[in-house]
Amino acid sequence: MDTIFISEFKIETLIGIYEWEKKVPQTIQLDIEVGLPGLHAAKSGKIGDTIDYSKIVARIEKLFEEQHFLLLEKAGECIADIITGEFRAPWVKVSIAKLGALRNVKKLGVTLERGSRA
Repeated sequence: MDTIFISEFKIETLIGIYEWEKKVPQTIQLDIEVGLPGLHAAKSGKIGDTIDYSKIVARIEKLFEEQHFLLLEKAGECIADIITGEFRAPWVKVSIAKLGALRNVKKLGVTLERGSRA
């Protein structure tokens, strides 16, 4: 399976369960791998035969503008649902992390995979 990736995509957003996290934006980092259906774009060279990563980025930015998440896990699940649902990717891997949220920790987060790599 061919994949596209979006690496070190950073967003400032309100995320978290603590009162201060509901008021103070934090930087999150997304690293996303998206499975492509078939080999069409590799053969045709046409954007219409693949998943446009710029549209994925725009859609995720819109998601975080419209919604406040309490947990990284829920945010990651919503991103995976969008990519497999709206963009019809057969497989996705989403890593989502808070940057500098804890003293002495560069980043912390969760990685999830949805769909099938077959």
